[in-house]
Amino acid sequence: MVEREKLIPKHGGYRKLKSFQVAQLVYDVTVRFCDRYIDKRSRTCDQMIQAARSGVQNIAEGSQASETSKKTELKLTSVARASLEELRLDYEDFLRQKGLPQWKRADSRRDDLIAQRPVSAEDVAKWIKKIYESGRNRRGGQNGQKETSTVSTLSTSSTYPEIAANAALTLIAVATTLLDRQLAVQAKAFEEEGGFTERLYRVRQQRRRTL
Repeated sequence: MVEREKLIPKHGGYRKLKSFQVAQLVYDVTVRFCDRYIDKRSRTCDQMIQAARSGVQNIAEGSQASETSKKTELKLTSVARASLEELRLDYEDFLRQKGLPQWKRADSRRDDLIAQRPVSAEDVAKWIKKIYESGRNRRGGQNGQKETSTVSTLSTSSTYPEIAANAALTLIAVATTLLDRQLAVQAKAFEEEGGFTERLYRVRQQRRRTL
């Protein structure tokens, strides 16, 4: 017996989406970053927080909209991706204007942060402190001994603002990569299955055949 197609299928739930989880982490990290390094009265502070929030909210809204409109889901997921791209530029501008280096993609510190799988802004803050202190230990040394670490020696002269901004950029890169994959899956599903109108037609046809 062939199972009938549902007119309004269940969605998986946005809280289970890895893209949502990482975007939410980016939002929390950005709020913390702006609180420490951006003038709260500036337009930049508000823009960065709103861009980060938009990334989270549109992923959630897109997931909810998937019940009835794949087209809306695609649109909102795309808006989330664009919001995080805007936020990426803000962090890059911060580094450039402060004369701080933006880490290369091959920088081992980026890989180290991803490998830690942080789930909260506090996790990221602890990692930032670890990288900063690792650099201090290399500069000053402890008891005349070299510290062994899996983290690249490029962290030798890093400051807290540099590490924090680059940590945020690393997380944004993860979130946008996940969203790119999500958009590709959504686009394929829309091409193959259509939207609500097409599903409504198929459900009606199935019902007529059973009458």
